[in-house]
Amino acid sequence: MSTRPQVEELVRAVAARHRITHHRIRTLPVGEANHVLALGSDLVLRIPRLHEHARDLAKEAELLPLAHTARVGTPALVEYATTPVPYLLQTRLPGTDLATRTPTPALLRELGTRMGRLHHLPTANLRTPPQQTESTDPTDLLQHLHHTGMLDTDTTAWCQDLLHRLNDAHPAPGSVLIHGDLSPTNLLATPDGALSGIVDLGEAAVAEAAVDFAKLPPHWLPEVLVGYPHPPETEHAWRSRVLLHHLTWALARLSRPRPRPGRRHWSAPPASRLLALMRLLSTHPHWAPT
Repeated sequence: MSTRPQVEELVRAVAARHRITHHRIRTLPVGEANHVLALGSDLVLRIPRLHEHARDLAKEAELLPLAHTARVGTPALVEYATTPVPYLLQTRLPGTDLATRTPTPALLRELGTRMGRLHHLPTANLRTPPQQTESTDPTDLLQHLHHTGMLDTDTTAWCQDLLHRLNDAHPAPGSVLIHGDLSPTNLLATPDGALSGIVDLGEAAVAEAAVDFAKLPPHWLPEVLVGYPHPPETEHAWRSRVLLHHLTWALARLSRPRPRPGRRHWSAPPASRLLALMRLLSTHPHWAPT
């Protein structure tokens, strides 16, 4: 979408405007969607690689002020422009991501609280987040796995019955604004283990709230749901819907079983999602569907 000279010229211009000297500019870990650079210690500059990534950046430009005001823990928007090259400048949050760290129960409960704040933001006047509908009919997926030899006949029938039962639970009617990519790589924590931020709203959408739990490692879920605001009488329904999406995504990952070594995301290996669900149910048996 943009040439290297254009990117370099933009970086110099933005840095100069904020009185950041060239030796205080450094490249942050490579993102799939954007060039990401730290400008000094307080600012982060993001420049999309492709046209479709520019649309995601526009979405963040709309949502960051709302989420920041609602104390979701997102960065604050500093600048956004579409010419001569699209870019977004935001504040830099402290800490490192949770891809290789073990979060404390307090952090996970705080994450649930902040997810609740995000899910309660008004959506009526939003322009950029798409309406997203997750398929909850497992028939086609299970038949594909059966026909390709990934599942035997009896397991296919059992799994289809289980998914239909989980689908019957409806803890929260309607759609809400979801983050869309709440993976450990988008959650930041300070050295002492406190949740310091939630980043990357590029995949935000208006969808069922339970979908936002699906990229969190399953053994995190009990503590996250403790912090998430919901009536006690809906606890079973929430567990069911969250398990529905986790299991559906785990089966979908089996339909593309090719390993992808080197990925930092916990769910990249083909079997990780299913084994992670086993880990959840072995340590928290009350989460097992009935």
